[in-house]
Amino acid sequence: MTVEFTDANFEELALKTDKPVLVDFWAEWCGPCRTVGPLVVELSEEYADRAVIGKVDVDSNPEISSKYGIRSIPTLLFFKNGEVVDKQVGAVAKNILAEKLDAQL
Repeated sequence: MTVEFTDANFEELALKTDKPVLVDFWAEWCGPCRTVGPLVVELSEEYADRAVIGKVDVDSNPEISSKYGIRSIPTLLFFKNGEVVDKQVGAVAKNILAEKLDAQL
């Protein structure tokens, strides 16, 4: 299941877990985001027990988007132990995201 990260819950759900985390920074009006979004949902189902996967709506959550310097969307950040360990900017194939996630497991 995809987690809806917000400014209020980001620290608790994304940074204080012992699992790898994939965060998709997106917006409703972003065309490439609509391409990546379904891939993120599929990955959240496939990695349900091994990783935390979710999305941040940049328009509704400016604080967390600003903290991580999100300038282009979609931007996908990979966290491990509360730290950013990898980043993907722009739409890519699902297997690329899966490889980056696998590297954190």
